[in-house]
Formats: sequence, structure tokens, C-alpha cells
Amino acid sequence: MAMEINANEVDIVVSVTRPDPSFLEAWMPFFSPYHVIVVQEPELEENVKVPSGLNHTLYTKHDMERILGIGVLNSLGFRGHSCRAFGYLMSKKKYIFSLDDDCIPAKDPNGYLINPLEQHIVNLMNPSTPFFFNTLYDPYRDGSDFVRGYPFSLRQGVPCAISCGLWMNLPDYDAPTQILKPDERNTRYVDAVLTVPHGALFPMSGINIAFNREIIGPAMFSGLARSGAGKPLLSRYDTLEDIWCGLCCKVICDHLGYGIKTGLPYVWRKEDFGDPMVSLSREYEGVKWLEEIVPFFQALRLPRTALTVEDCFAEIGKQVKDKFRNLDPLFSEVGTSMEDWAKAWKAASS
Repeated sequence: MAMEINANEVDIVVSVTRPDPSFLEAWMPFFSPYHVIVVQEPELEENVKVPSGLNHTLYTKHDMERILGIGVLNSLGFRGHSCRAFGYLMSKKKYIFSLDDDCIPAKDPNGYLINPLEQHIVNLMNPSTPFFFNTLYDPYRDGSDFVRGYPFSLRQGVPCAISCGLWMNLPDYDAPTQILKPDERNTRYVDAVLTVPHGALFPMSGINIAFNREIIGPAMFSGLARSGAGKPLLSRYDTLEDIWCGLCCKVICDHLGYGIKTGLPYVWRKEDFGDPMVSLSREYEGVKWLEEIVPFFQALRLPRTALTVEDCFAEIGKQVKDKFRNLDPLFSEVGTSMEDWAKAWKAASS
């Protein structure tokens, strides 16, 4: 379903974790109508050079300290790609599109470059259907509809909070799978969008994502990305930041009656696997902890008094501290970080 995009309702937020953000040049044809928030990872010492001609705002560690204060910044961390959350905080637009700095535009099966922003906004502007699965996937797309047997009372759907896009070339594998399949690449383009069912969790990726900031913005943060005094506190949970964020978001969407879509659009991830053995040393604790974390979120129930996303997110932070502090004391700090984020969001909104 074609829809007109109002550029005044969209911010593009990009996290930059390497000194040369030349990848932005590949996006200039698609990004030029929009405002781009470039968030520089706090550990980068020199300001990155954003390509000329891009309507952008650059935020550095200095800006974070000035706006949040050093104490709050140390609590929130914004390590690695998680620094993009600061851009979410600064934006005042309805829709946010974000992608990693190892991504460039992909091509569709006909060889045409894909503008992922257009498909993301279509996903977000059309309803989701989490309460009953449609076997033709997204019924709001052109050429699709609800199949026979789909209850009419559910066909109006619910607001879509998040659109999770996919990627060509480099698959988003964990280190053990990279070791087993070092040469595997994704060449399969699947022309489909579907809603993640109510009650089902999924591994959300921040590589290529868009969301309705007015609906779910206060939950787009991961306490696992904390750092204090310039040193990472949870480096052994690296690469799980967006997974943790997605688990929080899905529980909140289920509680408040929102939906999440996955599928189109695609981006192209460049060759940047690195040494999988090094990745394994960074990820092993998180991979092990997923076996504890996922059952926690599966059983998590939010109180009826939690009526806003901020309240839900802060409540999850409290339950994280109660559940995990005896198993790993660092999760007490994660819970506190989530509570601090909810406060920061309220302060920014007011």
C-alpha cells in the first residue's frame, strides 16, 4: 500500500563506531530529504567527519555529558551501537529509522536499489495483527488481504510500534554459528512482511530497524550497554544489547496492545565478521545467560497499573534487579540503568 511520507515526521538515527563514516555517502540519495542524527560512540576521541550536503546533527560524548550530566551518562552507558539510543532521546519526530554503520543499500531481485525507509514507514503506518495469524502474511499490502476464517472482529488490527528489517550478504549469526559456517552468506530475498504473534518472543536486531517513537520510544534502550569510568561493565554481554531491548519491547507491546512487524525491507551488510573466536570471548556469557533470560521474559507479567511505556520499562528494570541480582550482581546495575533511562525520557519529553 503506497503512502506519502512526510519528511517532517521522520528522523534517521545513525550510530557511528568507527572514525570514518563514509558509509553515509552511499545513503545520500535516500537520506537527503530527511534530518539525520549522527551519534558518535563515546569512546571515539576525534569527531567524525560527516559527508557534506547531509542535513544532520552530530552528537558526541561532550554533548551527552552536557545534556544528561556525567552521572546519568555513566549509568546509561551508550557503548557501541547502543549509543544510537541517545539520538532517540534527542529526536522529537514521530518515526525513527536506524541502521548500523556497516550497512549500505541493497538491491531487489530486479537489480534496483532499495530505499528501506519507504517500506519501514509503510509497515509502521499500517496496522499489525498480533492476535491472529494471517497465512498471507501482512494483509494490508497491495495484492493481499485477510484469508477465509480470519475473524472480522480482529481485522482492524492494532498500531504497529516497530518494523524490523532484514539484511543481505552477512547473516547476523552469533560467534558459535559463525565458527561453524564461516563462508555462509544470505542471498535469499523473501518478499514478505509479517507480524510477530502475541505472546511470542523474538531476537530483535538493531541493524535495520524503524519504530514509532510516540508509541514505543521510551523502551528503545538496553541497560546491557552500560559503561562506567570509561570502562565497559558488561563486555561479556556484548552483542546482546538489542536482543535485550527487543525482549523488553515485545513484553511491553503485548501488555499495551501494540504490534511488531518483521521482514521487508532489506539492507546490505558489508564483510565485517572479524575473528569469530574473539567474538566468542565477548559473547559467551551472554549466550549462556540467554537460557535464563528468555524464560524470565516469557513468564514476565506487568501489573495493570503500568499504563505507559515508561512505567512498563521501569517495572521491568525493578523485576530484573529482584530476579537476577543474586545470580549476577551486575544485573542490579542493569535494572538501575533502565530506571534511569525511563526518568531521562520523561525529563526529555517535558
